[in-house]
Amino acid sequence: MLSRRSFLAAGFTTGLPSLVPSADFGEPFTLGVASGDPDPGGFVLWTRLAPDPLAEDGFGGMPQEPVPVQWQVLADPAGRTVVRSGTELAVRDWAHSVHVTVTGLRPGRPYWYRFKAGPYVSPTGRTLTAPAPGTIGRPLRMAVCSCANYQHGYFTAYAAIAAEQPDLVLNLGDYIYEQGSDHLLGPGGNVRDHGGPEAVTLADYRRRHALYKTDPDLRAAHAAAPWVAVMDDHEVVNNWTNLIPAERRQAAFRAYYEHLPLRPAARPGGTAVQLYRRLRWGGLATLHVLDTRQYRDPHLCGAGFNDCPAPDGPSRTMLGLDQEQWLLDGFHRSRARWDLVGQQVFFGQRDRDPGPGRLVRQDAWDGYTAARMRVSEGWVEAGARNVAVLTGDVHAHWAGDLVLDYDDPAARPIGAEFAVTSITTGGDGTDVDPVTDPLPAVNPRLKLHLRHRGYLMLEITPSTLTAAFKIVRYVSRPGATAETAATVRLHDRVPGLGAATA
Repeated sequence: MLSRRSFLAAGFTTGLPSLVPSADFGEPFTLGVASGDPDPGGFVLWTRLAPDPLAEDGFGGMPQEPVPVQWQVLADPAGRTVVRSGTELAVRDWAHSVHVTVTGLRPGRPYWYRFKAGPYVSPTGRTLTAPAPGTIGRPLRMAVCSCANYQHGYFTAYAAIAAEQPDLVLNLGDYIYEQGSDHLLGPGGNVRDHGGPEAVTLADYRRRHALYKTDPDLRAAHAAAPWVAVMDDHEVVNNWTNLIPAERRQAAFRAYYEHLPLRPAARPGGTAVQLYRRLRWGGLATLHVLDTRQYRDPHLCGAGFNDCPAPDGPSRTMLGLDQEQWLLDGFHRSRARWDLVGQQVFFGQRDRDPGPGRLVRQDAWDGYTAARMRVSEGWVEAGARNVAVLTGDVHAHWAGDLVLDYDDPAARPIGAEFAVTSITTGGDGTDVDPVTDPLPAVNPRLKLHLRHRGYLMLEITPSTLTAAFKIVRYVSRPGATAETAATVRLHDRVPGLGAATA
């Protein structure tokens, strides 16, 4: 809690009437602050008041009453110049979370922000606005991450992302894991504990999100840059499709919105949440963010690796017809140098059978080949200048060329895929011996395979997309350093990847 002098120096007003009883409810900013979904005029600011973040009822130790939360956007990190300010009510129905849509700012520059509730002032976060439409400006530095299982290790990679001070963080899902404490990582057990059974109810999901945000490395990554977040499966339940019970889906969606810096369009209504969307970074890049869970057809042969005998009919969909058409329209309308497709599951073909058969994961686009062909042909027909698909879920770093016909050795690349490893899921990870690794020989389009934990750092200029595959060599204890294990580049109007460099 700040002293009165520090509180006044923070620039907040002191005459705001309170709707809360005069008793102090305790330090409320235990879950940190965040920003997200930037556009040229602003962004979303987020926080949630939770003096007791793991309270059994899921309400974070807050009273029944609404609480006024003041916010400020600052032109400098010291907070000398306030450029926007206001007050939002944090209400119990939404777990006293706050989502502020800020508008009217200058494009293409950093800002800082903070909140106040009662006598407490939050930490200060850093964020950015997107460049003005059509402008190129400086390179875009974007961190890509996925799959952070609290039980499997420490979030060291998040701390490394924060230290990089990127312009944007793209989270491709599995932000939390629903599994209970009895779900163990191998014979050695878990590094940390979820502290309860599998999340099923709204209170369960709220506590699980709160637990993850008690981690200082995750809070640091949120405070360092604006995020663009989309869920995969473990925010609800492993490998889910729309066949899971509506009540559970509704609870998971609501808790997800309550804990991420999402725009009002993403506020869930019943058993649906609007997560696919498009962000533009001036004339340099368009980011198409996909939802590959909510609208897909059910698996034909389970979610795992198998040679499914059932035919993948031409009408089967991964995205749903509305989202698929939205994506194809976006390719046609894009005038950006780079079209980036942020999505959850492996897009290109990935065969695990070294023989003549084909062993592919049915939960990925290999189980929805007709849909993959429609999307791939769509960006080719649209004349998209450069396409890079950014993928989560697989707990390993991958880079590979994308083609229309994976059975044709002479098929020319039409784009590239960069799959990011996990933050922690799977534990410490291992080195991959390129001599004995069978997967590149079976999949000649795949150029890189790494099995340590980490994240992906992209630097995008008008002429080049450079992907630095960052790894941490252990997550079973804190303190690992982030290393660049390999670098891969795409060049303007050259859709194929060059060789990876160490």
